[in-house]
Amino acid sequence: MFALIISSDVDETIEKPLYQPISTSQTLVPDSENAMAMHLCEEGLTFHLSKDVPTLISNNIEDIMVDAFMTLGINDWNSLFYITHPGSRAILDGVEKKPRLDKDKMKESQYVLSEYGNFTSVYVLFILDEMRNRSIEEGRSTTGKGFDYGVFTWIWTRHYS
Repeated sequence: MFALIISSDVDETIEKPLYQPISTSQTLVPDSENAMAMHLCEEGLTFHLSKDVPTLISNNIEDIMVDAFMTLGINDWNSLFYITHPGSRAILDGVEKKPRLDKDKMKESQYVLSEYGNFTSVYVLFILDEMRNRSIEEGRSTTGKGFDYGVFTWIWTRHYS
């Protein structure tokens, strides 16, 4: 069971945030209009994922990260932790490939994908919890595997019905 508490005004005298948004950005990936689609029908929520999605992500992820982290002066992608909503193993490999991430950067995302499969948006909460638990077990200085900053990638579609 998960509870997600979002606060816009953290009172650190009584609250201890585990993860705190510092900066956000969003990007519309070129040529991705028909890459993903969700449909709500009698059978439930159906999802279409194009075979081109891992390539689209791999070709654009580093530019997206440069835009997101430019204001913070961060450009060493291995100095960050990663919470990546995968969709598939190929998507995780695509996120790893272009910025040449160390193989352990997607460890929590890969583990949750292998244990539970892809279950859309709630997936990221399971990864956050897995990373928090592993960080505590390993005696890390932060709940982000010892790193102060991280990347939270959530790939979404505008095509739904």
